Amino acid sequence: MKAAAAPPRALLQAWDRKYLWHPFTQMQDYCAERPVIVTRGRGHYLYDADGSRYLDGVSSLWCNLFGHRKVAIDQAIRRQLARIAHSTLLGVTHAPAIELARRLTEIAPSGLAKVFYSDDGSTAVEVAMKMAFQYWQQAERRRYRARTSFLTFTNAYHGDTIGSVSLGGIPLFHGLYRPLLFTTHRAPAPYCYRCPLNLSPESCQMDCVGEVESILRRRQREIAALVMEPLVMGAAGMLVQPAGFVKRMRELCDRYGIFLILDEVATGFGRTGRMFACEHDDVRPDFLCLAKGLTAGYLPMAVTLTTDRVYGGFLGRFGELKQFFHGHTYTGNQLGASAALATLKVFEEERVLRKLTAKIASMRNALGSLNDIAWVGDIRQAGLMVGIELVRRKTSRKAFPWKARVGHRVCLEARRHGVLIRPLGDTIVLLPPLSITRAQIHDLVAAVSASVRAVAKGG
Repeated sequence: MKAAAAPPRALLQAWDRKYLWHPFTQMQDYCAERPVIVTRGRGHYLYDADGSRYLDGVSSLWCNLFGHRKVAIDQAIRRQLARIAHSTLLGVTHAPAIELARRLTEIAPSGLAKVFYSDDGSTAVEVAMKMAFQYWQQAERRRYRARTSFLTFTNAYHGDTIGSVSLGGIPLFHGLYRPLLFTTHRAPAPYCYRCPLNLSPESCQMDCVGEVESILRRRQREIAALVMEPLVMGAAGMLVQPAGFVKRMRELCDRYGIFLILDEVATGFGRTGRMFACEHDDVRPDFLCLAKGLTAGYLPMAVTLTTDRVYGGFLGRFGELKQFFHGHTYTGNQLGASAALATLKVFEEERVLRKLTAKIASMRNALGSLNDIAWVGDIRQAGLMVGIELVRRKTSRKAFPWKARVGHRVCLEARRHGVLIRPLGDTIVLLPPLSITRAQIHDLVAAVSASVRAVAKGG
């Protein structure tokens, strides 16, 4: 049967403005612009209703790993759809969820032996947070039950549900909701370009570690876990942590007897050059939160991995009420699990991680061409995760006024060069699919360079 023709572009645009409310978008401004209406995708490109083609420079919000319409994943979803699309995981089970849990524990850092499914990054983090809290509440020693709070970082982002927002530290995203949130203990995050301790990279001995230890020393009896994004703090502007920082956090958690929760929603599945960012420091967390790339950007699915120690703390007789009272309608969904299994198979069969070394080097070399642009203040890269911070004055690192919307203007200009990207304030984010070619990396950076120069020329 022939597919029905899509409504004409003008009608779609009118309906978009009338009915849709877009996330993280000032709709008054959006409705004054001509939107990109995506109609299809193929490989690393998106195609819109005007027939224009765009290189997907941010992997459709950091989740697409191997391009659009990856045959192996398409086929896996179709095969599963021919059997069943969804059934609950509450009290019953099914093969895709079982097989995926086994595979995840095989590739995760050792010690992570149990898998809990949820729907997205926010919920994966909330699962870890609630598990850590409940574990200490069910501890045999009463003194551990005072561990009801969490240690987090400034500039942190862990999602948009109320619990994950409580762990966040970006005023723009989280400040308005403070009356709704629980209090956390907050340490300064490494931001070497704008050091919160006013130190220079040459003189700094990772002094921010001392700030974390100071809080733990004073608050260890009340902190359940330290929650962090390892190696790269994504939504903060791709802030790359100093080498060894994650390892130092693991050592502090061990010293003070608290859990370490690593949010690898953005950094997991090859984004930093390793399967998981914590592998760079050989760190084994107590909780590992994953989403985005888990299904290669095909379907919403998330997991929280944890240890046998944590799992054991929830075992008991039914009447003790130790079970984890948390779940989602689509927990462990068969289609999502099938997509995830196919994703892991692609990693293995196509040797994806081995091929990243050359691409990461190509990205680094290409980014060097931006250093002569007056507005480019700092270029941060970890693997294929890149943040280009634009500043008004390079010497003083003075930021642009927020209302100038420089980052947004650069991204609009990039569309004219056939690239779709999205900024974080005035930081231009590049996060292409892992399968991007070296030639496409050059095209992506060249488009950003031309766009920044064009906007800078216009003032």
